[in-house]
Amino acid sequence: MIDLVHTIADLDQYSPLHEARLLFLLNAFSRGPNGGAIEGLTKLAKLDFFFRYPSLLERALEAKNKSIKDVDLQDFEKYSVETKMVRYRFGPWDHRYREFLNILVAKGLASINIEGKTVVISITERGQKLVEDLSLDSIFEPYLKRASILKRHFDLKGTNLMNFIYHTFPEIISLRANSPIMI
Repeated sequence: MIDLVHTIADLDQYSPLHEARLLFLLNAFSRGPNGGAIEGLTKLAKLDFFFRYPSLLERALEAKNKSIKDVDLQDFEKYSVETKMVRYRFGPWDHRYREFLNILVAKGLASINIEGKTVVISITERGQKLVEDLSLDSIFEPYLKRASILKRHFDLKGTNLMNFIYHTFPEIISLRANSPIMI
């Protein structure tokens, strides 16, 4: 049992897990008539929040009167979270985003541009190919589905997404800064 506990605890420190999750998000947001990118770290963090907390993604979809069928929440996900986030100035956050993004850029999987004060994050062709390859493994099926759900229902400006999260999950506002978000 101890090995299982250590394995689960180590997931949070396993950078490739975070990289894969962010790549699935970037890939989903690059699709569609406008193509595209994720504009702003705030937006990236809020979308990643729903990825990490799929039971809260269900609640968010219900708040928007959308179907939760495609979330395909597994029993083990109802009472746990893959990797926790903290409550920060602008809502859910992980202090390692810049680290993860720098790794993706260094590997040629993502690109970052600065437009004014906004960090614009895009997936590269190489990143898209990796997502395509990962998508062949059934273990990543929930990532693929949930990224698509986020693109379809939560492609909002970062500030609007943050306001939606605060309105839908008022319990997050009451947390002290840097407190882990528990479900």
